Amino acid sequence: MREHKAEVSQGMKPALIPKPSRVSAAGNRPKLIDEYIGRVNSDTRELSVAHMRSPGGWIEPGQTPDFDEYTLVLKGLLRIEFEGGTMDVEAGQAVIAPKGAWVRYSTPGPEGAEYIAVCRPAFTLDAAHRDSE
Repeated sequence: MREHKAEVSQGMKPALIPKPSRVSAAGNRPKLIDEYIGRVNSDTRELSVAHMRSPGGWIEPGQTPDFDEYTLVLKGLLRIEFEGGTMDVEAGQAVIAPKGAWVRYSTPGPEGAEYIAVCRPAFTLDAAHRDSE
């Protein structure tokens, strides 16, 4: 789903990203993902930056991605399951999930969560290697 592309040049001036592209999300409940930088919105392959808003009770399939994921929680609580444990990341905290490690994200609290996710290289569905549902 390509709504538009930001003009990104190899020149020496900054590239404005006028607005994000809404991309589809996985999980048991509707989640909003607005990609500002990445393969969909700016044709950037090196990394992606997305604003996520997930409702309370949301859970997505586990994944073993081919990218590092850096997540900054702005509001609510984001739960991350990983091999050997579970971690709760609260507003004002961040977490790094390394590529090749199995993880599953959820928002168990009633208020859900709002967070920024940065993936390096940029997120793609194929590179996420999601578990079968």
